[in-house]
Amino acid sequence: MYTLKKSLGQHFLKDENICRKIVSALQQGPFSQLLEVGPGGGALTKYLLQLENVDFKAVELDEEKVSFLTATYPAIKDRIIHQSFLDIEKPFAGNFTIVGNFPYNISTQILFKILEWKEDVECMVGMFQKEVAQRAAAPEGNKVYGVLSVLVQAFFEVEYLFDVSEQSFNPPPKVKSGVIRMVPRKDVPSMRSEKDFFLLVKTAFNQRRKTLRNAVRSLFDANILEDELFGKRAEQLSVEQFAALSFKMK
Repeated sequence: MYTLKKSLGQHFLKDENICRKIVSALQQGPFSQLLEVGPGGGALTKYLLQLENVDFKAVELDEEKVSFLTATYPAIKDRIIHQSFLDIEKPFAGNFTIVGNFPYNISTQILFKILEWKEDVECMVGMFQKEVAQRAAAPEGNKVYGVLSVLVQAFFEVEYLFDVSEQSFNPPPKVKSGVIRMVPRKDVPSMRSEKDFFLLVKTAFNQRRKTLRNAVRSLFDANILEDELFGKRAEQLSVEQFAALSFKMK
């Protein structure tokens, strides 16, 4: 068998019903190239290998799990990328879909990596710590709406699909989990540049208790800051409002 490594944030899915629900959510849209992130003990992998007409790859950092998967599921032999997901090059040419029970200790970094690949990622169905899943999907005005929400939702439609109980894992984590689906937006809001947009959003939420006028003062000329919009706090602005504001930056 294999051991569980806390250092890698490993909590392996054992609930077959949850596995089937994730695969079902994945199959809502067509895809021909699929990357599984962190297959671990293969709970999802055994279903993914059965998908017909799909070029399947899996990325796994833990050498012990690579050996276990190769021995248990011979069909995966030449399909495993033995690296950290955060370090790999794009695994396919053209569009591809991503699925995974993501390691919780790098879950926000995983979302930012997906953002880097946004031109090619046609869908992502993934399990995260519930708090991260909620943040990714939160609308403006919600108390957990923040940098992650705005940056992800600028480029993807995010849907919170379902909760997953601690008892669905071995060992049970100390936190609840949630599954989300992300598909590219057809109407990405116009922004001066992604660099400016990212800087504005991060600066605005860096002091989220302050009004926007005080939080982002360094990024705008004084006459622009007189606009009443700057009297709001960051979590009150929509993705579209942040994008529009980027054009008014210094």
